[in-house]
This record gives sequence, C-alpha cells and structure tokens, in this order.
Amino acid sequence: MIQTLVVDDEQNVREFISEALERVGHTTTQAKNGEEALEILRDRFFDLAVLDLNLGGKASGLRVLEAIRWRWPETAAIILTGQGSLESAMQAIREGVDLYLLKPVVTADLRKAAEDAVEKRRQFFQQKSEEAAQPVLECGPVNINIEKRLVFVNGEEISLTPREFVLLVHLVKNSHRVVPPKELAQVVGDFTPDNQYEARQYIKWYVHELRKKVENEPAKPQLIATIREGGYRFIGGE
Repeated sequence: MIQTLVVDDEQNVREFISEALERVGHTTTQAKNGEEALEILRDRFFDLAVLDLNLGGKASGLRVLEAIRWRWPETAAIILTGQGSLESAMQAIREGVDLYLLKPVVTADLRKAAEDAVEKRRQFFQQKSEEAAQPVLECGPVNINIEKRLVFVNGEEISLTPREFVLLVHLVKNSHRVVPPKELAQVVGDFTPDNQYEARQYIKWYVHELRKKVENEPAKPQLIATIREGGYRFIGGE
C-alpha cells in the first residue's frame, strides 16, 4: 500500500483526490489545512503528499512542503493548485516538489502524476546510493568527496546546498560532454520541464548560485561553461 497525505482546504477536493488514489492502491490520510498537516507529519512517514498551494491559515502548501523535505526527504510531493503562474511553479519546484498540477485535474492525470512522483523520488535516492559507491571525484581544481558531501576548490572547502551539490557532481561526472538543461532539471529537482525554455529558466538559477561559490569570477566562468543552444559543460578550467 502507498501511504498518501492529501492536504486541501476544500473537502470535496480532498475526497476526490482520496477516492481517485484509493482505487489504485493508496491508503490516504486527509488534512484540511497546513497546520493539521504539519501536526500529522511530526510522527508519520508518507510515500506521497498531494498539497494545495494556497491553504489559507498560517501554513501554506509551500510551508508544508518545506517541512516534508526537512523531516521526510524520501516522501514524493505533488502540488495541486488553481494558480498556474510560472513564478509559483518555480518556487514550489525549488522547494523540492516532484510534480506540479493545475486544478481542475482529471482522475487519470492525477493517478499518473502520483505514480510518476513516487517513482521519481525512488530513483532519486537510488542515484544517491549509487553515487556513494564512487566516493571521490576530481576534475581540474575541484575535488568532491561524495560520501562525506565535501567539496574543495583549489584545496579550500566550500559549502553547497544539497541541490547545488547534486548539480556539481553531475556536471563533473559528465565533463566529457555538454549537459542539456532538461537533463539537469531532472537530476537536480526530479523535475521534467515541458519545454527547453522552462528547463533553462529552472536550472539557470542553480547554475548562477553554484558559479558564485566555485568560480573565481562568476561573471566570467572558467569551470562551468554555458554552451549556446546546448546547455552546460564542466571544463575544469582547461
């Protein structure tokens, strides 16, 4: 059974989601607002959480998502909302959402999204396990201890966020080629953009932040190159 938390301030929406997922093997728990969801999440793990973005009250869907990522990082998360702006989607994705759906959603799309989100989260942690089997990476001035999550540039330790770390590791491992934005979006955030523009908009923020930490002159990058119409490549300062 897939344990699923459904959080929405509309009872009819909660019941629709719960019924749709229970028919394909989920066991659901409902929360009518963010505060109730946070209380439930204190002691219970869920395989999947389906969250409304605007819950009213003191705790938004993003606040609940933030708590999930801190307390239960292996929980897959879907944001389901009536607000479809790119800005709100990008904020949710940066907080670690696996998929983003707009209301109203049909049953088939909801079930497919739930299946995909759980599988993406499983693959994400499987990849982390595989990376642990390759404890040290070196390329140019960069030395990465994957197991200990330590990064050194020119012998000096730097501090990266979890997503910046994943981005750097993937670029270094693939330094022999140009890595397209869609691939990086999938690796960094388990996010599959609809198009190349959306992929670039998503990943360029992470590249910008990473460059500030690993480049001597972020405005004139020598390690992480932008390849026109292609993507990014780690060139190790060569």
